[in-house]
Amino acid sequence: MTASTPAERRMRSMRLPPLHDADARAIAAFLDAWWAESGAARQTLDAYRRDLEGFARWRDRGDIAVADRAGLFDYLAWRTREGWSPRSNARLLSALRGFYGWRLLQGLRGDDPTALLDPPRLPRLLPKALSEAEVDRLLEVPDIDAATGLRDRAMLELMYACGLRVSELVNLPATAVNLRQGVLRVLGKGGKERLVPLGEEAQDWLQRYLATARPQLAGRHAPAALFITAGGEAPTRQAFWALVKRHAAAAGIDPARVSPHGLRHSFATHLLNRGADLRALQMLLGHSSLSTTQIYTLVAREQLKRLHARHHPRA
Repeated sequence: MTASTPAERRMRSMRLPPLHDADARAIAAFLDAWWAESGAARQTLDAYRRDLEGFARWRDRGDIAVADRAGLFDYLAWRTREGWSPRSNARLLSALRGFYGWRLLQGLRGDDPTALLDPPRLPRLLPKALSEAEVDRLLEVPDIDAATGLRDRAMLELMYACGLRVSELVNLPATAVNLRQGVLRVLGKGGKERLVPLGEEAQDWLQRYLATARPQLAGRHAPAALFITAGGEAPTRQAFWALVKRHAAAAGIDPARVSPHGLRHSFATHLLNRGADLRALQMLLGHSSLSTTQIYTLVAREQLKRLHARHHPRA
C-alpha cells in the first residue's frame, strides 16, 4: 500500500459535506459502465470512486456532471497548494478524464473539460537494486540440508537468474521447466508467454530441488506447482515476500532494502552493468514497451557515477 501524504491524511479527517444524490448517481453510472467495459480491478474502481467523490464533495453543488475546465483546474490547484502528492493528483486526473470522456461518448455533454489539463510531472523513481556481493550473500543463507531451505535456495536462484516477477515465480507449474534445454517458460502479464534461459547455477539448484526437496515436500500429493510448501501447495506472494525479508536479515542486509521485486531489479541492473543489450533485456523481463526497460539504464548510470566519485582521484 502506498504511503499517504499529510495532505491526504488531513483530507480524510476533514468534515466534508455529504455527497449530493445527483453526484452519487452520476459517479455510480460511470463506474458501472467502466467496470463492464474494461473489467478494471476492484482497487482501481475504489480509488476512482474516492477521487470523484472527493471532487464532488469539495464542490458541494451536486453538479459534477456539468463542471467546467475552470472548476477542475481550481480543484487541482487547491490540492497542489494543500500538498497532495503528484502521483495522487495524476490518478485524480485519470479518474476525471475517464468520467468526462465517458459522458462525452454517451452524449451526456458536448465537451471534455479535461482535454487541456496537463498531468503533474511525476518524480522518476529508480528501482532499488542490490550489489552483486549482496545478492551472493543472500543466496548463501538458506539451509540447503533442509527440504524447505533447498527450495528457498532454488527459488531465490531462479528469481535472480531469470528476472521473474514474484507472481510469475510462485505460479510456475512444474511443466514450465525444461532442464534438457536449460530454459523456463514463463506466463507473464496479459497472458504473454516468454522463454527465459536458466543459467548453469539456477539449473543446478533446480535439479537438486526437483530430485530431493520437492518429493519430500509433496509427500502423497501430486502438486502442479513447481515450488511448494510443506503442505504440497504453491506459496503465496506474501509468503515469498516474508521469506526474502527473513533471509536478507540473516545475510546482514537491511530488510527494508530488499524485496522480491528488488531481485528482478538486481537481475536487470547487473546484466546492463555487464554490457547486456537493452532489447534483449526487454525480452527477458517481458516488458511490452522498451521505455519501461530504459529506466534500468538510469540505475546503471547512477552506480557508475558513485563508482567514479568514490575512486577517481579528481572526482
